[in-house]
Amino acid sequence: MNAPTAWQQPNAALYTDHYELTMLQAALHSGTAERRSVFEAFARKLPDGRRYGIVAGTGRLLEALENFRFEEAQLDFLAANGVVDDRTLAWLANFRFSGTITGYAEGDVYFPGSPILQVESSFGEACILETLILSVLNHDCAIASAASRMTSAAGGRPCIEMGSRRTHEEAAVAAARAAVIAGFDSTSNLEAGLRYGIKTVGTAAHSFTLLHDSEVDAFTAQTASLGVNTSLLVDTYDVEQGVRNAVAVAGQQLGGVRLDSGDLVAQAQWVRELLDDLGNTSTRIMVTSDLDEYAIAALGSAPVDAYGVGTSLVTGSGAPTAGLVYKLVSREGTDGNFVSVAKAAKNKASLGGHKYALRRINQRGRAVAEVVGVGALPLNDGNDRELLETFVADGVVQPGWTGPDAVDRARARHEASLLELPAAAYRLQRGEPVIPTEFEEETR
Repeated sequence: MNAPTAWQQPNAALYTDHYELTMLQAALHSGTAERRSVFEAFARKLPDGRRYGIVAGTGRLLEALENFRFEEAQLDFLAANGVVDDRTLAWLANFRFSGTITGYAEGDVYFPGSPILQVESSFGEACILETLILSVLNHDCAIASAASRMTSAAGGRPCIEMGSRRTHEEAAVAAARAAVIAGFDSTSNLEAGLRYGIKTVGTAAHSFTLLHDSEVDAFTAQTASLGVNTSLLVDTYDVEQGVRNAVAVAGQQLGGVRLDSGDLVAQAQWVRELLDDLGNTSTRIMVTSDLDEYAIAALGSAPVDAYGVGTSLVTGSGAPTAGLVYKLVSREGTDGNFVSVAKAAKNKASLGGHKYALRRINQRGRAVAEVVGVGALPLNDGNDRELLETFVADGVVQPGWTGPDAVDRARARHEASLLELPAAAYRLQRGEPVIPTEFEEETR
């Protein structure tokens, strides 16, 4: 990866909903704001037909947490708009998260009921983090889950993230990061490269060709500037003539051609034959044009060397949110002991209690169940993998979970986690989660 330059995380304190702070005010009034509490982020279900999800966004969340401060500008805004009272403002002015955050490592797979993130702190501290936690994780998990399906469908051929022009500018950076965690090779987004050391790539668009008096002039200018190993976009006018012009300009050292329209399967076949006939057997073919996991799978038999994916990737390929919720599952009682609490509303019930999780692995190294212990870690059969990591201890973000290092670590975790799953996980047809989630009540 390219060496990153320091980037300043903006103040994240007001990336939150109004009612988080009014709840805090009411809890301060009732004397319950300092009660020790455990909140949990989890998905009640996966997006329709998906067989697994991918955790992403934790590193971004931790980076934001380190700059989650109510400074003069934030406090003045809250005061001027009467959001909270003076007592609450004083509490916020001194806010520093002092609790513990645990959860699944970025890049790991998750299933319905998986305790993806747990926050243990005072109620007040955990409460005001809710919106930030859900906004980051719901977006990034959705993108990473879609990206994982795409890279699996690509079968080892590189995928390039190219969706910056199809989403919000900050969402574009987050999407690039999540995509690389889930196996994408690189991104077109330079800000993602700056912040996270992600490899960036890009050559030219149709406008560059249209700028010049002829396609040959455009290709000549591009290769003169970027070298013959560049990729030339050959479908501005006529694809066959575009390929011939590209070879005439760059010769047999031409790095690649890009196809961005038409029947990509058929087109890739005859473009490969034409390149080979012209002696360009090493020239790569890259395809773009509104690809998703299904289009990538359909191109599996075509002589394609790389895929550029944009709109479908940054919108979660039909599932733009992971559907995660953040619920209070345990809190300190009046006697000082923790008690389990749970929401009982119809179709939105939650399971109370502090959770622990492991992935049950059989003798062949394949996952057979997600086992969630309520109140205690489930018994390990010997091959099973414990899933919860500690990201923040007593308010201190632990090393290795933020910045470029976290992206590398998450990418490796994604690769290893997918290898644990049964083969059915890679099917694109709708289906149930590839392994069941089992809950075990504390018995010891």
